Amino acid sequence: MKPIVVTTANDIPGRQIKEVLGVVRGNTVRTRNVGVDIGAVMKNLVGGEIKNYTQLTNQSRDEAFNRMVNNAVDLGADAIIAMRFTTSVVMSGASEMLAFGTAVKLK
Repeated sequence: MKPIVVTTANDIPGRQIKEVLGVVRGNTVRTRNVGVDIGAVMKNLVGGEIKNYTQLTNQSRDEAFNRMVNNAVDLGADAIIAMRFTTSVVMSGASEMLAFGTAVKLK
């Protein structure tokens, strides 16, 4: 499988878009851990990074990104342009990470 180009730009320098295949996306919904929440409350008293939340966010972002790329590969895309991440709260303690962009074929 050849690598797929992913960019937040609306084009790829030196390449022309031959065909727009459509929007591709990948998402994941994750919940917090009660033990981590207790540690976060303690960290809130002294300040600083809550590393477990950072790790959870990074894992969520990676999973959503990989699912989006797999969606594009399934469509036969060469690239994804205008890629973005967004998050939303699904319920108390659960968040969605969504990666989306436009799958294209290149000349």
